[in-house]
Amino acid sequence: MEMNQRPESMERITTPALAEQFIQEQLAAIQAQVGDKKVLLALSGGVDSSVVAALLIRAIGKQLVCVHVNHGLLRKGEPEQVIEVFRNQMDANLIYVDAVDRFLDKLAGVAEPEQKRKIIGAEFIRVFEEEARKLEGIEFLAQGTIYPDILESGPVKAHHNVGGLPEDLKFQLVEPLRLLFKDEVRVVGKALGLPDSMVYRQPFPGPGLGVRCLGAITRDRLEAVRESDAILREEFARNGLEGKVWQYFTIVPDFKSVGVKDGKRSFEWPVILRAVNTVDAMTATVEDLPFSLLQRITARITAEVPGVNRVLYDLTPKPCGTIEWE
Repeated sequence: MEMNQRPESMERITTPALAEQFIQEQLAAIQAQVGDKKVLLALSGGVDSSVVAALLIRAIGKQLVCVHVNHGLLRKGEPEQVIEVFRNQMDANLIYVDAVDRFLDKLAGVAEPEQKRKIIGAEFIRVFEEEARKLEGIEFLAQGTIYPDILESGPVKAHHNVGGLPEDLKFQLVEPLRLLFKDEVRVVGKALGLPDSMVYRQPFPGPGLGVRCLGAITRDRLEAVRESDAILREEFARNGLEGKVWQYFTIVPDFKSVGVKDGKRSFEWPVILRAVNTVDAMTATVEDLPFSLLQRITARITAEVPGVNRVLYDLTPKPCGTIEWE
């Protein structure tokens, strides 16, 4: 049977015991494949790369070199969480790259969504390649490929952007999750001791907040997205909606409207709230939020986020709207 084909007899990982069995099998497989060589991993802080990192740390310790690239498009607190969990708690060999200015300078003035995605993806590859070339003795590249990636797009996980590394680097792939579905990855992540905020992290687009800061990205509007998103997530957690709604986030478009703040005329951005439920992301329904909660979120965002004077709720299901706006 092909190594990237899931055996029909493979039991779904639904319990801690089955997760522990999988972990033990993978520890042996990783150690046999890697030996005493070094492995490189692009650690985004997402579910898949985090579980791969935790698994490899347990298998080979400091032989794993994790590279976390902060491109400035992550949610509030995410780079800090990666450092806290992996460097401070798991004692990982972690390289943190602050590439915020580099990415935002490249994106300045670029309004077309697909062009933004290409710039973010290409720049990530360049930054990761630069870090890889600084290191010696790296023979393996770990990736958070999971089974749906193989079914949908072949053996290289394109949205992690590491598939575009130059061939002269000649890395062999280590993909311990390649036969698992996302729900199984989460069970394994829990068994490896990762925090719930990482294991049950809601879906997040590869370009991050870059596709939620609509049009050409500016630093002040990007911060409005980041801060309003943090408020939305905090209120969802406070009201028992965390983990019950599939995906929820904020969007800040590139236009302003007239408002009144502190008795004075304001000319500021709106924040758009989006909260949807789906099974397969092919169709999606809008979460029916209590009006009192919407009012509280509105009050907090307009009071706490600079440059914002309106909050709107997107009521559009998929179809005809997509989940993301760009």
